[in-house]
Order: sequence, then C-alpha cells, then structure tokens
Amino acid sequence: MTLGARIFAFSTMCVGMFIALLDIQIVSASLKDIGGGLSAGTDETVWVQTAYLIAEIIVIPLSGWLAHVMSTRWLFCVSAIGFTASSLLCGWAWNIQSMIAFRAMQGFLGGSMIPLVFTTAFIFFSGSQRVFAAATVGAIASLAPTLGPTVGGWITDNYSWHWLFFINVVPGIFVAVTVPWLVKIDRPNAALLRGADYLGIMLLALSLGCLEYTLEEGPRWDWFGDRTILATAWISALAGVLFLWRSLTFARPIVDLRALKERNFAFGCFFSFITGVGIFATIYLTPLFLGQVRGFSALQIGMAVFSTGIFQVLSIPVYAFFANRVDLRWLLMFGLACFALSMWNFMPITHDWGARELLAPQAFRGMAQQFSVAPVVTLTLGGLAPERLKMASGLFNLMRNLGGAIGIAWCATLLNDRTNLHFSRLAESLTAPNEAMSAMLDTLSGQFIRLGYDTSCAASAALRQLWSLTFREARTLTFSDTFTAIMWCFLIATAMVPLMKKTAKPAAPSTSAH
Repeated sequence: MTLGARIFAFSTMCVGMFIALLDIQIVSASLKDIGGGLSAGTDETVWVQTAYLIAEIIVIPLSGWLAHVMSTRWLFCVSAIGFTASSLLCGWAWNIQSMIAFRAMQGFLGGSMIPLVFTTAFIFFSGSQRVFAAATVGAIASLAPTLGPTVGGWITDNYSWHWLFFINVVPGIFVAVTVPWLVKIDRPNAALLRGADYLGIMLLALSLGCLEYTLEEGPRWDWFGDRTILATAWISALAGVLFLWRSLTFARPIVDLRALKERNFAFGCFFSFITGVGIFATIYLTPLFLGQVRGFSALQIGMAVFSTGIFQVLSIPVYAFFANRVDLRWLLMFGLACFALSMWNFMPITHDWGARELLAPQAFRGMAQQFSVAPVVTLTLGGLAPERLKMASGLFNLMRNLGGAIGIAWCATLLNDRTNLHFSRLAESLTAPNEAMSAMLDTLSGQFIRLGYDTSCAASAALRQLWSLTFREARTLTFSDTFTAIMWCFLIATAMVPLMKKTAKPAAPSTSAH
C-alpha cells in the first residue's frame, strides 16, 4: 500500500472520528432550542447529551474486541453507516423520547470509531510519519469537542437544530464507502464469538452506564441524598469490582487490563484522564459562564470560545517540528504546564469578561491541548506490540472520556457548593451600616419610582436587583475557584511526567499482505 493511499485512508478515518467527537458537544449550546422544538422540559432535554455520553463510554472499551471479530475496516464501515442513519433519525425525532433513543444509538455507533483511528495511526505509519499521525489524532481528540458549541450555535442560529444531525450524512456516507475499500490491515475472526467473555461485557456495560448516569445526574439531584443516584453508584461500584476480577481471571478478557503493568501505558492512561478533565471541564465551564453571567446567545458563546480551536490548529506544525527533535516527555510537560497556566489566567475572571478577555487564557489552552494529547498518544501506545494495540487503545480512550465525565460532575458540584458559600460571605457585608449598599439601594429605588412603582414596590425591586448582583458576583468567584482546582490537577500531572520512560520507535508492520 503506497504512502499516498495510507494517508488518504487514514484521513478518511479521521473524518469519522471527528464527527463522532464533534457530536458530543454539538448539542450543548442548543439544548434549549431542541427542548422547545420537542416540547420537553429541561430535565428531559439534558438527556439528549447524557444518552450519547453513556452509550459512547460503554462501547469505547469494547471496540478492540469488536475489531478483532469484525476487522477494523468492517467495524468502522458498520459504525459509520449506523452513525449516519441514527443522525438522520435524530433530525427526524418526533418527541423527546425518540430523540433520546436515537442519540443513544448515535453515541454507541460513533464511539467505536474513535479508538480504531488511534490503532490505525500506529499500524500505517512509522518514524516521523507516526509523529504527524499522532499529532493529527491528538488534535482531533481535543479540537472536535472544543468546536462543538461553536458549530452547534452557528447552525442553530442560522438554520435549525435539525441540521445539527443532518450535517453528518454526507461525511458519514463518504467514510462508510471509502474505509472498506482502502483500510485492509486485518481480517475478521468470527471464531472469537465462541467462548467470548459475555459476562465481562455485561458487567462493563452495567458499571460504566451506571457510573456515567451517576456523574451526569449527581450534581442536579444532591448526589447520594437521592435514592436513585445512590443505587446507581452502588451498582456501578459492585459491577466494576466484579468486572476487574473477571478480566484478571478470564483467559480472553474483553479489555486488556494487563497492559496497565506497562509503566508508560499506566501513566499514559492517567495523563489521558487528566487531559479529559481539563478539556471537557473547560468546554463545560466557559459556555456556562458566558451564558449565565454574561447572558450570551448560543452563537455569541461559540464565537467567544472559538479562539481555542484556532490556536490549537496553529500549534500542530510547531508540535510536529519539535516532536521529531525533542524527547516527547518534555513536550508533554510543556503542554500540561501550559494548561495549568491557562487555568491560572482564568482565575482573575470578572462578570464583564467576554471574547477579548478570554483570548489569552484560551490561546494557552489551545496550545496546551495539542502539546498534552499528542505526546501522550505516542508515549502510551507507541511502545505496545501491534497485536495489543486494539485492546489497549479502547482502554486509553475510555480514560479520557471518564476524565471528562468526572471533571464535569466535579465542576458542577463545586459550582453549586461554592456559589452558596460565596453568596453567604458577600451577604454578610450587605448590612445597614454599609453606606455604599444603602446609597445603591436608594439610587435603584429612585429609578423604579420614576418608572411608576410605588415606594414599597420600588424598595422590593431594588432589593431583588441587589440580590441578583450579589448572586452574579458569587457565581463569578465560584468559576475562579473551579479553574483554580483544575490548575492544581495539571500542576500535579506535570510533576509526574518524568516517571514515564522514553519510548523507542518500533517499525510499523507491513500492511501489504492484506
């Protein structure tokens, strides 16, 4: 297979990976529009995103085994066809229940494409070519979710929410047709269906599904104060323990946990988890701040966060240049440190921050995402034997998504708890002896009286205005606290990078035999 053919085949698979990752966040800025179009409340509409995440997080670790059974090309082809069909069904959904069901299908079918691109990158390429391939995969893994709110907001504002899903049809068909024709790196082995660890599959799906539900719904329902959340947490923990026991004792486990004995793979999964926390938590926090504190529209939010993607794209050739000349561990340390610096730049955030004030923090974050994800891919998967890549890649990608799920839940909990704390502290100073507050209330009351309010109503309206301003400031301080917490995660991760070993550059196996 010529280099040009390998590049074209790999690029086609990257398209499939991109649309699967983009769809995680493409609905985030448009949930209100989708809920309105389907006559659904907020509690129901949030499941448009949750269903996708639960299904995706279940299938990712199973993708290695499925690729062995079906082969890489046919699994990718079936996934692309299913993802395209379920995207059409999402656009045609007639109520919120059908939308949730189709989004779960979309997440399950799209999720299996993601690890296969990582695997193929290390089979198709070697040496400096592998560096470029890893840089590309790393860029897509962090860039696609980052662009989701921007793309989704623009589509919803200019067309309708239905087109959030219809845009997948053309690239989906292209991927489904092209990949089976070009990607011939292995053969299917249906014999693996006999004696497969079906119990392990059930335990894994149960554990991850309940875990994702707990993390998504926990912040909204007071965590373990809610019986359903408590039950799903226990089910997830028990099923997880049983899955670990099953995987370590079964002859042919569904997930290669033994790969964690490799130092680089274990640390790589940890760094993948941390980058997942950073990428998904900041994608969650920044639009939330702009929507709740600044009152931005979906399109305004998308344009404000778009700078992250620009700086990440600009960083790709810079990373590729240094990756062939510098120890990847140093590049990883640089990327993690830049992410910490980005969070530090977010800390002085105030209620009037917009796109201009966010430019510097997001520039560092865009560069950090490229220099954090790409070297982790090479350091973690580059030293594994080709026969272990499929199973290990699923686990590696699972850790990034788990990091994202846990990071978002953690941030949501911090926002709830710390907002109340900051509001109480601010309210303590808003007493009668506070001359500035009294002058402000008098001014506000006068404004309301001029608008036709009587004296008592004007005083009440002024107090409500004061409450809103106090809550806004408490919320803003809480966002600063949350960015600080993420910063400390990345500082700790930066200090741990030297524990990884420098990897050799194994030659890629020949693909011509297939």
